[in-house]
Amino acid sequence: MVNTIIGRKLGMTQVWDDNDNVVPVTVVQAGPCVVSQVKTKAHDGYDAVQIGFGDISAKHVNKPLAGHFTAAGVEPMRYLREVRVEKGEEHTTGDKVTVADFAEVKAVDVIGTSKGKGFQGTIKRWNFARGPMTHGSRNQRRPGSIGQCAYPARVRKGLHMAGHMGDERVTVKNLKLVRIDAEQNLMLIKGAVPGGKNAIVQVRMA
Repeated sequence: MVNTIIGRKLGMTQVWDDNDNVVPVTVVQAGPCVVSQVKTKAHDGYDAVQIGFGDISAKHVNKPLAGHFTAAGVEPMRYLREVRVEKGEEHTTGDKVTVADFAEVKAVDVIGTSKGKGFQGTIKRWNFARGPMTHGSRNQRRPGSIGQCAYPARVRKGLHMAGHMGDERVTVKNLKLVRIDAEQNLMLIKGAVPGGKNAIVQVRMA
C-alpha cells in the first residue's frame, strides 16, 4: 500500500465537529495520483514507487520525461515524487492513489516548502532578544558577540546569524485528519500546513 499522496493546498477554513466545536482546518486537494514507475529490491536495490500529480500539456514535457511516461503507459504529470513501499513487486504502473485510501487514517504527516521571507535579522529569524533602547545604546537589534578572541579565533560553524529565512522543506507531524471528500478529492487537516495557497504538499500516513 502506498502511504503518501500528493496534493495542492487550497487554503484554510473551519468546520464543526460532532461536539459542535469549531475546528480550524487546511483544505488540500489530494490526488488522484498515478504510479508512473515501480522500483524493486531485485532490480534497483530498494522498494519504492514513483507517483505523479497534476495535469500538464504534452508540449511542456521534455523528451526524457516524455519517454519515461510513454514507457510507463501513463499520461504526463506535472509533479513526481518517490515513495518507499514495503514490497515494490505488488504495485504496477497505472495504479491510482486517492483520498479514499485514507478513509481509516486518523493522523497524517504533511511535507511541504515553507513560505520564503527573504533576508532577515537574528531577532526575526532566531528570536534573539534586542539590546537596550536607551540613549547611547549601539546594540538594539545587533546579534552581539559571535566568537572568541584567542581561541578558537574564528566563528564556529552553525552559529545563528542573519540570513535567508524560510523557503525550506518542512515536515509537520501527527496532524489530525478531520474529514475527507472522496468525490471532490479533498482532505481537511486540522491546523496549518507548510506553504502558501496553491503550494504542493505531500500527505503521509502518520
